[in-house]
Amino acid sequence: MIDIDKCRITHYPAGVLGGRAEPVEEINDNIRQLVDKMIDIMLKNKGVGLAAPQVGVPLRLFIISLDGSRENVRAYVNPTVTPSGALEANDEGCLSVPGIYTKIRRYTKCEVTATDLDGNEFTEQAEGLYARALQHEYDHIEGITIVNRMGQPARIVHRKQLKKLQDRSEQ
Repeated sequence: MIDIDKCRITHYPAGVLGGRAEPVEEINDNIRQLVDKMIDIMLKNKGVGLAAPQVGVPLRLFIISLDGSRENVRAYVNPTVTPSGALEANDEGCLSVPGIYTKIRRYTKCEVTATDLDGNEFTEQAEGLYARALQHEYDHIEGITIVNRMGQPARIVHRKQLKKLQDRSEQ
């Protein structure tokens, strides 16, 4: 049972962000409540996506709303994301790595297969921002953050902010 009241944004380098998340065994009211809480957190923080590990829950689940609206939020339970197309570097930020925007190389297209909150499986083709958001959130359930994807020059540029996040986590 997930304690929904304890869910809040976890910041790098929290352990839950660095491990591979577990599959969702059953889509029940607790999972639906978790998704509602994730939507509230994502919208409050002006994000377009949020993965369960980012709120301290190590499950293979994320949400995306490209326009940042509640009406267009979609939940992805136990997703698989298959990237394709060319690699492209674009600025990216992350709610779990506040204060850092940096170029991240991602594929321009991908295919996602997931289950929705009603238990229906769906598959979609994505490109542009949607493909980028899917790959970013999928990284989270695989235990990868943008910090892992940053090149050495970006790590040097952002070293003060990364150190601040690390210091804060040790308190």
